[in-house]
Formats: sequence, structure tokens, C-alpha cells
Amino acid sequence: MNQMIARAGAVIVAVSVFLFAVCMLIPFPFGSYFVCMLLPVGYIMVTAGFCNESDENHRVAADIGMAFAVIYAGTVLLVYFAQTTSVRLDPLNEQAMRILDYTRGGLFFGYDLLGYGMMALSTFFTGLAINAKTKADQWLKTLMLVHGVFFFPCFLMPMTGIFSSMADGEERMGGVIALEFWCAYFLPVAVLSWLHFRKSDP
Repeated sequence: MNQMIARAGAVIVAVSVFLFAVCMLIPFPFGSYFVCMLLPVGYIMVTAGFCNESDENHRVAADIGMAFAVIYAGTVLLVYFAQTTSVRLDPLNEQAMRILDYTRGGLFFGYDLLGYGMMALSTFFTGLAINAKTKADQWLKTLMLVHGVFFFPCFLMPMTGIFSSMADGEERMGGVIALEFWCAYFLPVAVLSWLHFRKSDP
């Protein structure tokens, strides 16, 4: 049962990341926001699977990874639920839109980056907890550890005001390219996680 749930979570992550990449290219903002609410659900399932199988020497790292996964999920679910409800359906004034609308580069965009910064920390500590016995697991561990580097830009860049131009509707192609790169990076994490839990079946 434990491996089956974690494996299902890996499928949710893989499908969510793929659909997010497609929705960004179309573009289809509602679709990208919606699948980003599914991604943290699958990611928590995967992280819980790694946490469950960790041994005593790696339990602290696994628990920290799980804790950051929950923070990530709570943060981004609030951001994207707001985009698919209040921002899309309510007649908000300009000030409220600058705060709530993800595309304006305001407060909620900053919260989104903070959430993915927490995800990066989660992958780093979860990667530390993985006991890699196969080449696939070694790749998975490396990808998760290196993914932890994303914490720094996600946490620090909103403080620089670099995204303030988004509020003026300037070209955001650079952001789309960065997100497509992230999708290309994280999709193998989901696939390798699925392979890991498939091989862990008793």
C-alpha cells in the first residue's frame, strides 16, 4: 500500500508537470493554475513514500523534507486557488489585482516563488534521505539534491524587484522559458521516483 500510494503520487507529479509545460506554451493560464494545484498533492504523496522508507540515520533529513513539502503545498495551493476563483471571477479593483493577480508580479507571485523555494528545500533534504542502491536511484538522488539550489533564486529574487515589470504587462517570454526548463528538469524526478517505488514493491 505504501509503495502504491507513493507511485500514484509520482504519476500525478509527472502528469501535472507535463500538462503545466503544455499549458504554458499554448498559453492556457487557467489550465496551468489548475494543474499546479494537483502537483503539490502528488509531491506530498511521493515525499511521504521516501520518508516512510528512510532508516534511522536518515530520518531527520526525511522529516525535514516532509515538513518543507507541506509548507510548499499550503503556500502554492492558496496562490493558485486565488487565481482560479477570486482573480478570475470577482470584479476586483486595480489595487487588489496588483496584489492577487499572479501575472502582475505582485505579492501572490512572490508567495508562489516562496512556495517553490520550500519545494526546493524539500527535494534537497529528501534527496539526502534516499539510500541509492541503483544507478536510477543515484540519478534521482542527484537531481533532487541539485534541485535544492533553486531555493536561493526563489527566495531572494522577489526581494530585488526584478519582477516588478510584470505589473506593466511587459514581455514575459523569459519567464516562460525558465518554467519550461524547470519542467524539463523536474519531469525526470517524477519518472525516476515512479521507478524507485515500483522496484520497492515487496
